[in-house]
Formats: sequence, structure tokens, C-alpha cells
Amino acid sequence: MAAPVIAPGHAGTDYTDPRTIQVGDRIEVQGSPARVLGAMHVSWQGNQWIEYLLRDGSRRFQWLSVEVLDGDPPHLEVLLWTDVPTQGMVPAKSMLIMEGVEFFPIERGTAAFRSEGDTGNPDRGLLDFADYRASDGRLLSFERIQGRSWTACYAQPLPPGSISIVRRAS
Repeated sequence: MAAPVIAPGHAGTDYTDPRTIQVGDRIEVQGSPARVLGAMHVSWQGNQWIEYLLRDGSRRFQWLSVEVLDGDPPHLEVLLWTDVPTQGMVPAKSMLIMEGVEFFPIERGTAAFRSEGDTGNPDRGLLDFADYRASDGRLLSFERIQGRSWTACYAQPLPPGSISIVRRAS
């Protein structure tokens, strides 16, 4: 998994704007069909992003996060998150090793969220997170909803145009 890449183009005109995804939509992610089961609208220190819960054709669950990052010009960061077995691991305040790769902390905190649709989480609440990056750009994130057990995911950056909306929710 490479580091996120900023590619030219304009969401909504050159490719589907992932910020327009809605719960119940049928989408394609890099050509693979998926259904949007739910969404979590997350806010932390003035930053806001959306995490969509997807179920693909093989009934596997993944999260798709969409965030506008500051910059000149601002740009979208779209990441597809895949679960990582943690076997009771908790996030470290310093470097940690996951599957033989060293990950270094980049951000951690407690964010507020609001859920819609089926996410398996409360309608509103708090989530703790700890984000890490490897020297090769790979991303790892731990999350814990309101005191539950920690879960972890690897992120795969998606290039512009890799998401399309096949059918809107009715």
C-alpha cells in the first residue's frame, strides 16, 4: 500500500464526488460492487470526515473514509480500510510493529460521531483513535467506540475516479 497520492481532477465534474454517497447507495470501488450500509459523521478539533460502512459482493465489510484535507488547493483523501486481527493489541504511544512493519504515531484523540443507517454503533457518541504511518507510507488506525475493545484497520488510498455510484438509495 503506497502513501496517499494527490491526483489532478475535480470531484463532481471529472469523477464521482465520494462526498455525495448516501446510505443505501450501491457503488463500485475500484470496479468491485458494494452496498453502503451506514455512515459515521466524525468531528475532531475542527476536522470533519465521513466513514461509510460497505458490504461487498462476498459479504465482507470495509470502511470507506472521505475527508477534505487543507492545502493549496484543498483536496480529498479517500481511504478504504480493511480490518487487521489485533489479538488484544492496544495502540502504543510510540512505535509499534504490526505484521513485521514498524508504524509510528501521527495522531490520536477522541472524536465525536453521529451514525446513520446500520453501523453497529450508537446513534451518537465518542470514539478514541490512534493513527500510525510506516516509513513506506502505509497507514494503520486503531479505533474504540465508547470504551469497547480496540479494533485496527489498514488503509488503502483510492485514486480519483475509483468510486462510482451505480444506483442511488430509494
